[in-house]
Amino acid sequence: MKHSIQKQFPLIFIGLMAATIFCCWFLNSTFLESYYMNKKQKALMQVYAKMNASFMEGSMETEAFDIELQKLCGKYNVSMLVLDEDSQMLLATMHEFDILKRQLLDNIFNRRSDYEKLLERTDQYVLRSMMDPRTHTEYIEMWGFLDTGNLFLIRTPKEGIMESVGIANRFLVYTGLMAVLIGGVVIWFVSKKITKPILALAGISEKMACLDFDTKYQGSMQNEIGVLGENINRLSKTLERTISELKTANNELQKDVEKKEQIDEMRKEFLSNVSHELKTPIALIQGYAEGLQEGMCEDEESRAFYCEVIVDEAARMNQIVQKLLTLNQLEFGNDVTSMERFDLSELATAFVQSADILAKQNGISVKLDTERPCFVWADEYKAEEVIRNYFSNAMHYCSGEKIIHIKVCKAGNKVRVSVFNTGAPVPEACVPHLWEKFYKVDQARTREYGGSGVGLSIVKAIMEAMNERYGVINYENGVEFWFELAAN
Repeated sequence: MKHSIQKQFPLIFIGLMAATIFCCWFLNSTFLESYYMNKKQKALMQVYAKMNASFMEGSMETEAFDIELQKLCGKYNVSMLVLDEDSQMLLATMHEFDILKRQLLDNIFNRRSDYEKLLERTDQYVLRSMMDPRTHTEYIEMWGFLDTGNLFLIRTPKEGIMESVGIANRFLVYTGLMAVLIGGVVIWFVSKKITKPILALAGISEKMACLDFDTKYQGSMQNEIGVLGENINRLSKTLERTISELKTANNELQKDVEKKEQIDEMRKEFLSNVSHELKTPIALIQGYAEGLQEGMCEDEESRAFYCEVIVDEAARMNQIVQKLLTLNQLEFGNDVTSMERFDLSELATAFVQSADILAKQNGISVKLDTERPCFVWADEYKAEEVIRNYFSNAMHYCSGEKIIHIKVCKAGNKVRVSVFNTGAPVPEACVPHLWEKFYKVDQARTREYGGSGVGLSIVKAIMEAMNERYGVINYENGVEFWFELAAN
């Protein structure tokens, strides 16, 4: 890979380390000498303060003072000299006595060196940076008077400071180069370990782009890469499921296209069914009308019978046409379902009361069991239409004890309405076809009571328009049709 992160990691790390080491070297070269100078000045001030306090207390001849003074001189590489009023030595580093005395006297008599830089001046002392004219060595020195009136000189060479700065910078460069080299090798292996799962994720994503979802991330890292791997796996599952759903939907669409090709056949079948249903009443109307026209009925009673047949068959035709129009509106979505809240038990009670006379005329006993109230959300007119079709169907097929039992009861978040009639159960082979248009279990009996075979199809269309369940249950002594509505 041209811009591999495995190569970029070490290069970035080495660059950062090199820049850091360079900054440290630059800061050392620029400010370390000044820092050392400041530390040396503070060291001279510390020696001066200790020496001045000891002379004031008279403890300069004690062994403890001598030991502490030697420690300070050794620690800070300091030379010192103290003279009395007669220029007699009171304290000195023995091997430098003459040099320090001559330097102190030169300072007193204002013999200036070729190089001198004043650092601090008070009434008691002078702190300066100067060069020894004999050895051409730079010193930081402090001279003046103690509180006892004694002359003193303290100095430390700057050469040690410069050498320390040079050594520190060289050591920093050497160690820096080693650190860059070792760090580069370490970061190379570390970057390989880090980038290995990243490259694995890149490979997985490339396969996902080719719709290959079998490969999964198997890493066990508990960091951001591990989280990314889990998300990639979850994304893979989601994409696989989504593509599967899309393919399923596409397959269903293809089936719909195939079904569309069957529409003409369905229309032909529908027209055939309609013509079959209307053929008989039309033939009867035509036959009896021609009989009246030709004077076949000479007496009043025969004419009345002919006219009654014509009126009945015309009414039956009108009923078939109205039901077909209703079914057509429901199936093609032209009829708006108006959802409202109403008491279903009250609706069922009102319907039973209105149908009581018709039931008694047919010798049928109607029972109603209902919980009050049973509020539901549905289209009230269509719910009544379902009950009406169930009741009409039950009344036509009711036999034996001739009982129709209607129940309205709550079942969880639903309200179930069931219409049971005594009589012969529906043959099991016919149950799946009950909701089809123009399907009739008993053709002769349906013709006898004037059924069209459309009522249960209307029930099916209404319930599906409201997205609710419906069905039929066979019993030994009868049949129960039921439907459910959402309870409120």
